[in-house]
Amino acid sequence: MPLPRIYLAGPDVFRPDAAEVFARLKACCARLGLEGLAPADGGPHAGPAPDGDALAQRIYAANIALIRSADGLAANLMDFRGLEPDSGTVFEVGYAVALGKPVVAYGVRPGSYAERVAAALPCAHDGAGVLRETASGLMVEGLGQRLNLMLSRSAGLADTAEAALQQLAARLGAAAAPYNPAA
Repeated sequence: MPLPRIYLAGPDVFRPDAAEVFARLKACCARLGLEGLAPADGGPHAGPAPDGDALAQRIYAANIALIRSADGLAANLMDFRGLEPDSGTVFEVGYAVALGKPVVAYGVRPGSYAERVAAALPCAHDGAGVLRETASGLMVEGLGQRLNLMLSRSAGLADTAEAALQQLAARLGAAAAPYNPAA
């Protein structure tokens, strides 16, 4: 019987050590009876280098195909270039959820989203007690969630990548591989 396949979403693809990060995540998957699927770079680049649009389309199509073929998705939703997760990863989470696949996120700092925003930007409560950004007057979502409610209500949360993969393994009924200390 094939192992449950887990798409490994996150901004880790931008790291200089991305290959090593995904090798570790895939090894963790294997220990849990899962097959880890690293995001694609669009496949081999035979012939002349594609322009930006062609390469972007190739990467998009390859990752959509991987998500469709996966049984679940583990998403690194760490703050990325600001106070929010990587927008590409957020899209992948939404796409997997729309396909009915289980999603578990990790990398989210403790505390509520509103607490993190208020620590980073000038904010104040208005007359009705709503937290707002001082400069723009925009409401800061204050529902006590660690992420925007659309993410926190659609994905499970775990403290680490391994814990996220363990949740997915349990949910998908994966059989853990025998312990191999060399892995």
